Amino acid sequence: MPRQEVTFEAILKELKAKKYYPIYYLMGEESYYIDLIADYIADHVLTDTEKEFNQTIVYGADTDMASVINAAKRYPMMSEHQVVIVKEAQALRGLDELSYYLQKPQKSTILVFCHKHGVLDRRKKLAVEIEKNGILFESKRLKEVQLPAFINSYMKQRGADIESKAVSMLADFVGTDLSRLSGEMEKLIITLPKNQTRITPELIERNIGISKDYNNFELRAALIEKDILKANRIAKYFEENPKNNPIQLTLSLLFGFFSNLMLAYYAPDKSEQGVAAFLGLKSPWQAREYQNAMRKYSGVKTMHIISYIRYADAASKGICNASANDGDILRELIFRILH
Repeated sequence: MPRQEVTFEAILKELKAKKYYPIYYLMGEESYYIDLIADYIADHVLTDTEKEFNQTIVYGADTDMASVINAAKRYPMMSEHQVVIVKEAQALRGLDELSYYLQKPQKSTILVFCHKHGVLDRRKKLAVEIEKNGILFESKRLKEVQLPAFINSYMKQRGADIESKAVSMLADFVGTDLSRLSGEMEKLIITLPKNQTRITPELIERNIGISKDYNNFELRAALIEKDILKANRIAKYFEENPKNNPIQLTLSLLFGFFSNLMLAYYAPDKSEQGVAAFLGLKSPWQAREYQNAMRKYSGVKTMHIISYIRYADAASKGICNASANDGDILRELIFRILH
């Protein structure tokens, strides 16, 4: 496996083929993939009987590196392997001592570190030793433009499909927290009527509480089409239902869209495929919104809109704003975008 391009899919493929390494150091901002890999190792490497004597799970804050190394040096009992998993490894004391263990790691031990919300410095000796002996995997947070592909792939693996509007509703409402997003998708799959496999906006509205008509996806669509009435109706609904429609989320999504729109003007090929490739979108159909928006907004206007969103974000945090509430701020932003 190429050490420069270690992916979740490649790791899981080797694990399923029962190809194991002495060490797996799983790190990064996105805990979802870290947990999936660690859970797969915990659930599948050993049988239930073997786990009693050969599987150890500890937490970084409750142990130290010396204790972990002592556990890793043990030989398995009546099993080919033993598994040692260190969760919350970012809190582990004496991590640099791992370099000494890696000079001659115990081949029958599968040692797993789950280091969340941070990464090792790849230039240091420890990272080099890990890559030499096993897997150093960085779980990166997905970008918003990657969420539709993740949602579609997840649903396909679970034997379901999902309408494109429903995909956007989920992505906009939940965001890039993959653990929460997968939890919401499981909820939808469980609530599917018998003999039905398709996730619809109506199903999301009933089970997650996102309105299929009044959401950030529809607000963005209204702004793209310059539908003044629809945009203001949505803003009014958001003001009346602030818990499910926080302005910070709306501003973040609008900022992301118009920032990408600004980039789209520089795409050498303005076709769906060209814009999708330039913006790093997984599907050409995702580029249609940007193509439509380019017909409605000039590059100069888009630059101004980005400034308006920044101003609205500051105002929502009380900067240069003595009295306007979130509803007032959003309505003013919509007026500036559309006029």
